[in-house]
Amino acid sequence: MRKLLLLVALAAGLFANDIIIKNSNKSVDATVNKLQNIVNKKGFTVFAVVDHQAGATKVRMKLAPSKQIIFGNPKMGTTFMQEKMAVGLDLPIRILVYQDENQKTKIAYRDADWLNAEHNLTKKKLINKMNFTLDNITTEAGR
Repeated sequence: MRKLLLLVALAAGLFANDIIIKNSNKSVDATVNKLQNIVNKKGFTVFAVVDHQAGATKVRMKLAPSKQIIFGNPKMGTTFMQEKMAVGLDLPIRILVYQDENQKTKIAYRDADWLNAEHNLTKKKLINKMNFTLDNITTEAGR
């Protein structure tokens, strides 16, 4: 029985979806602009916006509209990095906004629980706050 429970737990971990994808009612550009405004109003730092479609165009390749906004909260990020420096590989936060094969705009980001599991962090309240904030930011941006 104990082995069975261990296998079930392992399988659940392997198939867990750590990427959250939401719909947006706006274009990629409008969604990214709204994300930037929300993030700035909340006091986060926007480090960059990466235009993946523009990059593809430079090498004469086609790619649907897709942009990634990279932002963070130095106080939160520093707290995590003080615990485990390697978490800096996954910070700052990234949100990808893209047009899918049906020309629908999507917002994708990694669940903060993944960050917690990947780096074995102990600050569960801070992880919950990050998840809550990301959920609110992305929901508002998609409206």
